[in-house]
Amino acid sequence: MNNYTPYMLECIELARQALEKGNPPVGSLLVFKDQIIGRGIESGKSSGDITQHAEILAVKDALTQGHRDILHESVLVSTHEPCIMCSYLIRHHQIAKIVFGVSVPLVGGQSSEFKILETETIPKWGRKPEIESGLLQHECELLNEQFSEYLSRQKE
Repeated sequence: MNNYTPYMLECIELARQALEKGNPPVGSLLVFKDQIIGRGIESGKSSGDITQHAEILAVKDALTQGHRDILHESVLVSTHEPCIMCSYLIRHHQIAKIVFGVSVPLVGGQSSEFKILETETIPKWGRKPEIESGLLQHECELLNEQFSEYLSRQKE
């Protein structure tokens, strides 16, 4: 499947759920042959556990369901570019493709100075994943604006 829009729309809904709980608006899905095998909703802020990023939770969900052997053929769809931490997980599991809405230039695994998603200097990681960015970017940016407004209200 080359049309990831329906999956991104579901990621946006997951991101809204994260936002409702005071978390950054990130939602992620792992997709294998047009089937969702893992879901993740950002919850690091509300849980106090920084490892509770949507991408990590989507991978954990897939692993819990017994999909370890197909991660290398799967596509991770996420509202945001995976951060450095999530990018390491992606490379470790050799996920084939990443599709995301908005870049995260300071800590993103592709757009920051720490290009974990693009490096080919670590042999055990194998080939780098294919990356498609900008899918429903405007909608994802609107969620970010809502989160910024939420943070501003918290400071008042």
